[in-house]
Amino acid sequence: MTVYDVAIVGAGPAGSCAAIAARRAGAQVLLLDRARFPRDKACGDGIAAHALDVLAELGVPDAVAGYAPVPVLRMVGPGGGAVARALPRPAYTVPRKVFDARLLSAAVAIGAEVRTHTVRNIDVRDDLVDIDGEFAARAVVGADGAESVVRRALGFAPNPPGHLALAIRGYAPARPEVEQLIVTTATGWPAYAWSFPVGDGSANIGYGELLRGRPVSRAHLLDRLFALLPGVDPAAVSGLRAHHLPLSTRRPPPGRGRIVLAGDALSLINPFTGEGIFYAVLSGALAGVAATAGQEAAVRYADALRERLGRHLRHSRAAAWLASRRWVVDRAIRAADGDQRVFAALVDLGLGDGLLDSRTLGRIAAGR
Repeated sequence: MTVYDVAIVGAGPAGSCAAIAARRAGAQVLLLDRARFPRDKACGDGIAAHALDVLAELGVPDAVAGYAPVPVLRMVGPGGGAVARALPRPAYTVPRKVFDARLLSAAVAIGAEVRTHTVRNIDVRDDLVDIDGEFAARAVVGADGAESVVRRALGFAPNPPGHLALAIRGYAPARPEVEQLIVTTATGWPAYAWSFPVGDGSANIGYGELLRGRPVSRAHLLDRLFALLPGVDPAAVSGLRAHHLPLSTRRPPPGRGRIVLAGDALSLINPFTGEGIFYAVLSGALAGVAATAGQEAAVRYADALRERLGRHLRHSRAAAWLASRRWVVDRAIRAADGDQRVFAALVDLGLGDGLLDSRTLGRIAAGR
């Protein structure tokens, strides 16, 4: 049995970025995923500039090539107020079937080995980690999503109600406006619908809300989706799939010993916006480098995460707590409409690693 330096479970954005980072550090890397790529993944498909910055540092500059930039974000508050402004830097909407396959190809291109395999059992030994009795590695990165097998193997519980969201996504004919649209609602708060143009005449549309322990049906999700996006013809929608979003307000430890978690497996979903791609590529890159340290992987990874994202995660948690009050969101919408700097600060907080600065908080408090 070959013993790899790093084995990565899950070949989505977090896993592929972990593979790229580990390979660039000189490690022998194995990527395991139960799916064959390209494959679809339920998601809003939004790729912000912050994620592209991380990918450029990893040597992947063309992840959104061929897709038109989306220059404007429009947000509608629960009270009906709205703001539409140019994004500080354009965003993109790239179907995960394309985006994830590109990142995986980049990992393979620099020497990562990929196997189609469903991981069921992980056994930590003195000097390596055994995976299903078929593979072994000196360290493992769990990048296997919201239902992470690696997370369960570590004994870490899934996110409880109040720290877990549920969303449904589909594709529909695009609106004429070339803008990302987010429509929040007082019903089931916090909750919102979205419409993100892909650039091929279609748009990624969806609706999500925070789970509080009571069942949420597919019919309910669709009812709210079409109520908030009234111009969408239900008969023209395809590819409807629901997915869970484990929010960063309840993260497990980032790892233990030779095993670390990245992306959704670590509950790295922005609780303010539901965005996860930036966190996935960044945490994957940090995890890949840390995993090359073997037994010290979890310690090094925790330090790297704290340095890179610690302050931001505290601010995003505070933002989510504030946003649980609908009137705060309405005031934030008004403040962003009146001040480009407030708008930019909220975008950075919701899509990247931005912070809640005193000026932004003051303008929100004043509601202007």
